[in-house]
Amino acid sequence: MAELMAGFGIFTHAVVRAVPRSLSTEALRTGNLVVDAVKAQQEHEEYVTVLKHRLGLEVIELPADETLPDCVFVEDPAVVCGDTALITRPGAESRRGETEAMKRALTELSLNVVEMTDETATLDGGDVLFTGREFFVGLSKRTNQRGAEILADTFKDYAVSTVPVQQGLHLKSFCSMAGPDLIAIGSSDHAQKALKIMQQMSDHKYDKLTLPDDLAANCIYMNLPSKGHVLLHCTPEEFPESAKVFERLKDHMLVPVSNQEKVKVDGALTCCSVLINKKSQM
Repeated sequence: MAELMAGFGIFTHAVVRAVPRSLSTEALRTGNLVVDAVKAQQEHEEYVTVLKHRLGLEVIELPADETLPDCVFVEDPAVVCGDTALITRPGAESRRGETEAMKRALTELSLNVVEMTDETATLDGGDVLFTGREFFVGLSKRTNQRGAEILADTFKDYAVSTVPVQQGLHLKSFCSMAGPDLIAIGSSDHAQKALKIMQQMSDHKYDKLTLPDDLAANCIYMNLPSKGHVLLHCTPEEFPESAKVFERLKDHMLVPVSNQEKVKVDGALTCCSVLINKKSQM
């Protein structure tokens, strides 16, 4: 298991997708907040710049598709672990067309691509938390038991446990990995309940980083050869109290990234990239 953990957080490539203009008017959302299309665009460009220039990842940028208003959220149509990519069957029917471009991009990266074809299955990548040791899959409005079973069949090296998502869109709407064995978790009742279930399901004892704001618990951890532990997290403007909690992580290079517009359509930081560790081809 130490061997499996050794590569946790190491990434070389990221797949992202441009923001369609239709995001502001037609993207799915649980609230009815107005999205500023120009700001959403700028925010995403900053996010991509951080991945590419500040962190040095090789970024594959897919073009926006106006007929797919949610297509910037590339995390949902694909789950990548090691050299295998599972093309999911998103829970919202209007998002199923997003899988085509992702499938092409991941095939071009020479990953072993597996497609979820069972029409009774639904799975959004936003419900999939990979800890480096195992998977937790949120059973939500978008992801069902059959989807979780297919994920377990695809990534046979890892245990897969399911967690009911009572509130919020996805499991990762209130949690994510903030480091090796460190789960960032929101402080709401439903987030804490989900954490308790994850702790009961696992043979491993994880540390936890509790954030005052559920949405702030969605952050991106990377372990990069030239930078060490890196954490992309919410800005102090968005969540001042949660940002203070991240500042306690003295071993991490902290990179605040703004997500003020995309959060209005339930998008979080992890939603906007699929991170991949491609071993160099000798």
